[in-house]
Amino acid sequence: MSGLIRLGWAVVGDDDDRRAVAWRLLRDLIDEPGIRITNPCPRCGEDHGPVHIDGAAVTASVSYAADWAVVAIAPAAAGTVGVDAEPEVDARRDRAGLTGVLGAGPASVRDWVRVEAALKADRRGLLVEPGLVHVTSVSGPADAENASGAVWHADVPGRPDVIAGWDLVGPPRVLVSAALAPAAVASNI
Repeated sequence: MSGLIRLGWAVVGDDDDRRAVAWRLLRDLIDEPGIRITNPCPRCGEDHGPVHIDGAAVTASVSYAADWAVVAIAPAAAGTVGVDAEPEVDARRDRAGLTGVLGAGPASVRDWVRVEAALKADRRGLLVEPGLVHVTSVSGPADAENASGAVWHADVPGRPDVIAGWDLVGPPRVLVSAALAPAAVASNI
């Protein structure tokens, strides 16, 4: 692996189950027999929560953008991974705009995918108000496959540490960011 975070993506066809496509991508990236993939919601138990992998020492995250399933994995010892993907252009979203989504001011799609990736890595997701997450660009190593060079940190309310993040090259016309929450804290949140 060339970095801590590995990324995969595939088109979800009209007749495809998007979760099945994502699970297949995860199985291909992990490449270990006998793994079990689940994503129970910690509140209701339905299948829309953080991804859990049993049978392999990895952490995983999934996102869907337009016709794409995007997945990320990282070694479990590194912490918990989060990935988010959004189409660069979405007519409905772009008409409504993102002003107010991340606080009082304007926001970009890149701002949103960074915050969402950090919240997924944190494992509390949208239980944390996205507008309270503070993202700062930093210089540092691109510890993720497909890194585009942009490195950032996210300060998430309730965490004593920062979450490291990267902007990644993913499917065409889709913005992708991934984040990694440190292992020592991730298990206590």
